[in-house]
Amino acid sequence: MSKPSPWPVVHAERQALADDLARLDAAQWTTPSLCSRWTVHQTLGHMVAAAKTTPATFFAGLARSGFRFETLSAKNIARETSGSPAETLQAFRERISATTHPPGPSDTMLGETIVHGEDIRRPLGISHAYPVAAVTRAADFYASSNLLIGGKKRITGLTLRADDADWSTGDGTEVSGPALSLLMAITGRTAALDDLSGQGLATLRSRM
Repeated sequence: MSKPSPWPVVHAERQALADDLARLDAAQWTTPSLCSRWTVHQTLGHMVAAAKTTPATFFAGLARSGFRFETLSAKNIARETSGSPAETLQAFRERISATTHPPGPSDTMLGETIVHGEDIRRPLGISHAYPVAAVTRAADFYASSNLLIGGKKRITGLTLRADDADWSTGDGTEVSGPALSLLMAITGRTAALDDLSGQGLATLRSRM
C-alpha cells in the first residue's frame, strides 16, 4: 500500500511557519538557528531556495558551483536573503503550495519542512504541534538514509523509541524521548539531546 502524498502536510506546515514568522522583530531574524551556520533569516532563505529548485536547476547550479554542495547552498541562501526578512518571508509565502523540489523523494521536503521549521522555532521559543504521523514518517526517512546528513550512520546500533507516539526504529541500546526530538537528533541537532534519555544517549551524543 502506497503512502499518502506528503504535500498537504508540507503546505500546511509552511503556512503555519509563515504565520509564526510574521510576528518577528528585526533582532529575532538575526537569531542563530539550530543550523549553527545560519540565522533564522538564512534558514528561511534556504527553505525558499529548496521550494524553488527542480532537479534541472539543482544540477545546473551544482555544476556552476564546482560540484560543491555547500557552495551551491551558500549561493542560494545569499540570493534569497539579499533583501529584507519581510521580502524573504513574502517569497516563502509565494512558495507555500509549491511541489517543486531538488532531486530525491518528496519525503525529503516533508523532513526539510519539519526540521528547518523547528530549527527556526526552538531558538525563538516558539512551540508548535506538528502532526505526529508526519514527524514519525520524516524520522523513518532520515533513519534509513545517509544522504547529506548521515542519519542512518548516526543511529547505527541504537534503538530510538518515542515516548509520545507508537514509533521506534533501530536495534541496540535505547534512546527514548519525544518523537520530534528524536527526529531532530537523527538529523544532528544537539539541542534535542536534552529531551532524550536512555543507555544509548552517550553514544548518540558522541556522533553529533
